Amino acid sequence: MRSSGQAPGRLMATSDLHVAYPENRRIVAGMRPQSDDDWLIVAGDVGEITDDFTWALTLLRERFDTVIWAPGNHELWTPPSDPVQLRGEERYRHLVDICRGLGVLTPEDPYAVWDGPGGPVTVAPLFVLYDYSFRTPTATTKEQSLAEAYEAGVVCTDEMLLHPDPYPSREAWCHARLAETERRLAERDPELPTVLVNHFPLVRDPTRVLFHPEFAQWCGTEQTAKWHLRFNAAAVVYGHLHIPRTTWHDGVRFEEVSVGYPREHRQRGMPRGVLRQILPAVTPS
Repeated sequence: MRSSGQAPGRLMATSDLHVAYPENRRIVAGMRPQSDDDWLIVAGDVGEITDDFTWALTLLRERFDTVIWAPGNHELWTPPSDPVQLRGEERYRHLVDICRGLGVLTPEDPYAVWDGPGGPVTVAPLFVLYDYSFRTPTATTKEQSLAEAYEAGVVCTDEMLLHPDPYPSREAWCHARLAETERRLAERDPELPTVLVNHFPLVRDPTRVLFHPEFAQWCGTEQTAKWHLRFNAAAVVYGHLHIPRTTWHDGVRFEEVSVGYPREHRQRGMPRGVLRQILPAVTPS
């Protein structure tokens, strides 16, 4: 980390920037570090269009000492309006290449160690999808849970735009990512605690407040339910739900750090700001 005469560095986080909205683009344009030593975690859903994704991460990388990105579902969409029509794994690898060209860390890179205030900790960006195991309360299979969602009119756009190629399904891609991610996490320095970063929550509990419970099946997998314990998490960072808050699970702090859509933050405001401090931990007032 660079030395400076400013305040000590902080490990900050944000997600769900959705910069296709002009209001959100202005929010991102206003994101600035407090110190030259600040790091920024971006936990997915920067935007759907590749040029928008590149614009936002270029700007943030110019300002923050280190930027760490984990993909959201929106980056993995292949919308007809994007000149880049790559799908599935190819699209993800293309985004990784863009990040590497900018000096932004991804789930495919060696995990960085934050050794500023609150450290040292291993900051591990993850790419773990969902496998429809967060089913509706009355469903016993994926097919039944999806049918109930369609009947309720609550269907994630992923069903149309997030292609799993070359995998046969999104859950198959998820299971491949689970295996790869567990391997990577097992190889980290076991002496250091972690900050686990994933777009989707690693435990199901945060989804229980969703207004439409049918949407939970696009929000994670039961297979990560104990990762915060297995991998010694000091904190877990996620987004996707557009419900920014702090919760505790098994004594571990979980931070939902999304900015969300303009209609959401116009309604509720952003009393905790657009950047959430992860380390050093902030003592509740």
